[in-house]
Amino acid sequence: MRIGIMGGTFDPIHNGHLMLGEYAYRKFDLDEVWFMPNGNPPHKQDVSIRRMTNHRVRMTELAIEDIPYFKLCTYETDRTEKSYTYETMECFHERYPEHEFYFIIGADSLLALDSWKCPQRLLQLVTILAAYRDDMDTPEEMDSRIRYLNRKYHGDIRLLRTPVVSVSSRDIRRRIREGLSYDYLMPDKTAEYIKQYHIYQGE
Repeated sequence: MRIGIMGGTFDPIHNGHLMLGEYAYRKFDLDEVWFMPNGNPPHKQDVSIRRMTNHRVRMTELAIEDIPYFKLCTYETDRTEKSYTYETMECFHERYPEHEFYFIIGADSLLALDSWKCPQRLLQLVTILAAYRDDMDTPEEMDSRIRYLNRKYHGDIRLLRTPVVSVSSRDIRRRIREGLSYDYLMPDKTAEYIKQYHIYQGE
């Protein structure tokens, strides 16, 4: 099967994440998209990320449970070690040799790919789908970066055009702290979970 991997802290997951997964699923004829919450990401040292693991996993699960081709993957949250993407994908490559993997990232991650740990090992295992938005990035800039990375690492990076969705996890957390509405920014079940457990209110 052709499997898309959507990694992220999902703190909280929102409609922008789901739309990105949906566009990747449809434009690249994927069979499934696995949403994989980060467990102990090396680029984020905030202890609250680890403390919030169970909530982040449950919010993600609720957000995608009604979409049959979206699946929850808890591989990284089940581990206590720092999670490096190349190590995760090497494990998946061995564990699921019948699958073809597509790793979905944003334009900001594409620009930082040189700083990831062992990017050359990652690009030997997956096709990278790099999302860009017309209001922030241009195809020419993205194409130039992709050509550079593909030459350097002999990889397969492809553009994924997405619509403009002005929502971020940070803004949602701010709105919750300030008592503002966050309706329509995430699936209803996730919003209800946040209200039920008073998540982010004490930050």
